[in-house]
Amino acid sequence: MSEVFPAPAVLGTDVIGVPEGAELSLDVSLESVSEGIWVSGTVTAEAVGECGRCLDEVRQQVVAPVQGLFAFDDPQVSDEDEEPEDVFEFDGEAIDLEEVVRDAVVTQLPFTPLCRPDCPGLCDQCGARLADDPDHAHDVIDPRWSALQSLTEQKES
Repeated sequence: MSEVFPAPAVLGTDVIGVPEGAELSLDVSLESVSEGIWVSGTVTAEAVGECGRCLDEVRQQVVAPVQGLFAFDDPQVSDEDEEPEDVFEFDGEAIDLEEVVRDAVVTQLPFTPLCRPDCPGLCDQCGARLADDPDHAHDVIDPRWSALQSLTEQKES
């Protein structure tokens, strides 16, 4: 099954994510198993964010594996208190893939997106983009000599 649909509201982090309503492509296969329905495939989308160093826009293609078991409502109690991560509820009528897609896409997004791997970022003193001016520098006066600097400024006046 291949479908293209709009992205749900929250599909990423504050730094990078797939914008709400952006195109998501889902290519999955559904297989009936004794416990329910096994879903596996891939989701493809374009994430948009900002570079963690220079704050420029970053666009990144995301191709994430999607898989999960949509289990029938089963009254059996397991020995474990936790459900496995890849098991989701199936009511017997419809499968809601939003949580599976969200989990898959978010795990593929970088913690700190970069516009390019060697991005030099911004100047920590004035905020200038270092990629635009690689020789950018500031004359830093040792704070111990700053009192003498004020004397030379008074002499020049």
